[in-house]
Amino acid sequence: MAISVNTMRAIDHWVGVPLCALISPLVALVDGIKNVFTGDTQKPKKLLFIELSEMGSAILVDPAMRNAQARGAELYFLIFKSNRASLTLLNTVKSENIFTIDSSSIGGLIKDTLSFLVLARRHRIDTVIDLELFSRFTALLTGLCGARRRVGYHIFHGEGLWRGFMLTRKVHYNPHIHITKNFLSLIHAAFATEIEVPFSKIQIPDSEVRLEQAVINPSALDAVRHRIEKLAKDADIAFTSGKERLILINPNASDLLPQRRWAQQRFSELIQAIHQRYPQDLILITGSPAEMNYVEKVRSVANVKNALNFAGQVSFAELPPLYTLSDVMVTNDSGPGHFSAVTPLRTVVLFGPETPALYGSVGNSIAITANLACSPCVSAANHRKTPCQDNVCMQAITVAQVMDKVSHQLEAADKAKGR
Repeated sequence: MAISVNTMRAIDHWVGVPLCALISPLVALVDGIKNVFTGDTQKPKKLLFIELSEMGSAILVDPAMRNAQARGAELYFLIFKSNRASLTLLNTVKSENIFTIDSSSIGGLIKDTLSFLVLARRHRIDTVIDLELFSRFTALLTGLCGARRRVGYHIFHGEGLWRGFMLTRKVHYNPHIHITKNFLSLIHAAFATEIEVPFSKIQIPDSEVRLEQAVINPSALDAVRHRIEKLAKDADIAFTSGKERLILINPNASDLLPQRRWAQQRFSELIQAIHQRYPQDLILITGSPAEMNYVEKVRSVANVKNALNFAGQVSFAELPPLYTLSDVMVTNDSGPGHFSAVTPLRTVVLFGPETPALYGSVGNSIAITANLACSPCVSAANHRKTPCQDNVCMQAITVAQVMDKVSHQLEAADKAKGR
């Protein structure tokens, strides 16, 4: 049986805090002995990033990883096995340097955790960067992996979020700048020649936040194009890729934060509005294979001939070709909003419990948020868990608002494609 998000949060707190308290003195003792003999002077050569649970973060951290790579470090990455595919969109980290932990069961979690601690030492990882926001589990992995230089976010004088003394370089997490800049501040701390308290006393210009574009295999592009055209033909829809527009609707969001979901009914109404204004264009409603029934409900309620259930029709590796062929995507604040940023696709992303100021897509994206007094209600301070059971912040976003931004993005897409 898969471990639920709430169970993992409970384990992280009730097991993680005591373990951090027990292990911190041992880690401090080992650090003290090492400082006597070697100190912390060597530049990072083998640098490990730890980001387990958020697939979108594997894209948002890419500018930081390339920054470290440009400084001469060989990159490694630790991620949950179920999220590994997100690292293949840009292939910044070599496949053989990606470590995974199976989170589908307690037994698999323990087994892979112990295996990782052995592998990290075998590969002689000298620097580790904990990208997670105050997770005790990743703090323990950081402290026990054998790396001499350990970088991550530290609470300093704040209350709560305590996770021991696993870090040798403590970085102030700034909730007022985009997460990509927060990640870049970790790189500065990892390579700094002098200790700062706190790290990182630097200015990070917007120009540093540059995302590479995915390299699209022409045969993969053709395969996805032919699949879409066949699906349209089977549904008796006249569609030629490149002539009629291709509009994607991604109505679901992960179970990590279900409050991010705009209502199924609203997505159905949006599909109707898009079809009314652009009757010749094809609308694909996307999702994973497990989301097929969810997507089908959105499609059936919309009851628009030109809107097709496309859930499970492409593999994760085929997302960049799909996004390259498409003109606009509307999505909840979830992985696709970030995955599409490695392509030219224009997106409209709907935000509620999160804020686009911190987690907005770095692609050709427009964010919509209601800016309620209670938003954002999830943050690093509450481990992204909200008491809210009535996501008024998402309900407040209207179909007319989204439609206005869709039209704007379609006009920009038409201009870019000379259509």
